[in-house]
Amino acid sequence: MRILSLILAISFIALPIHAQEKTPELPAKTSEAFVKQQWIVDGVERTALVHVPANATANAPLVFCWHGHGGTASQASRASGMLQAWPEAILVFPQGLPTVSQLVDPEGKKSGWQTAVGNNDDRDFNFFDAMLVSMRKEYKVDDQRIYSTGHSNGGFFSYLLWQARGATFAAIAPVAGAYRKPASDLVPMPVLHVAGTNDPLVKFSNQEATFAIVRKANDCSDEGKPWAKEGDLTATIYESTKGAPLVTVIHDGGHSNPKGAAVLIVRFFKEHAKPAAKAEPSTDEKQTTRKSEQNVSP
Repeated sequence: MRILSLILAISFIALPIHAQEKTPELPAKTSEAFVKQQWIVDGVERTALVHVPANATANAPLVFCWHGHGGTASQASRASGMLQAWPEAILVFPQGLPTVSQLVDPEGKKSGWQTAVGNNDDRDFNFFDAMLVSMRKEYKVDDQRIYSTGHSNGGFFSYLLWQARGATFAAIAPVAGAYRKPASDLVPMPVLHVAGTNDPLVKFSNQEATFAIVRKANDCSDEGKPWAKEGDLTATIYESTKGAPLVTVIHDGGHSNPKGAAVLIVRFFKEHAKPAAKAEPSTDEKQTTRKSEQNVSP
């Protein structure tokens, strides 16, 4: 009898621990749209939920969608609206690791992304690199149409990816995020930024300061023009001399991903692809050019 009681007691204690360690499950309505993929990066297992469209045999756009601090890939895949807005794209929702956030999680108990280049041994940049290699190997990815978006900490990380991996992306679209580094650290990049004027965490004034940095990096005009509307959302474009406009979507809400934002983000992404790399001229073309130059009269 004592042995049976001891077994029951141990089982009762173990159940909550098992529940905490279990990977969050997608709800039935989206489970068929996403597949969990795994990578070993720097000796640590990293995971992401990946949506691959039925027509992935053709060159498909690739979008990385980063959850906010304390969030999960599962939550982001449901709440972002990206699947509904762009089912034809390969969508990757990575899962973060416990990460320190001075703003909301100084002990680093909740999942998130590094907040500066060099933090955490750049583990999240390394994770991104591994996922990108895998996506290119497994699917026909259109290298001219690779994008990043994310909410809150995920928006901050999209800006960091611009800083550290700028040559990879065609455009980014942070939501309720910010960027604090000099514009000189950035190459021109089309940016759409969604911001709430009553955001209690990422103050709107900090996001406005980010707009100024982006406009400087992209050589944008100081005056905006109407760009698009979606429901209650209105978007303003600041045109760029470098083909890298800033679009701001400002709403009167708080630290949220407002309804309709995904539609505007996808529209923006569809309008911006990287120019195709110029092919090197062949040997015959080079020889023809040299002969033509030699035959030109002085």
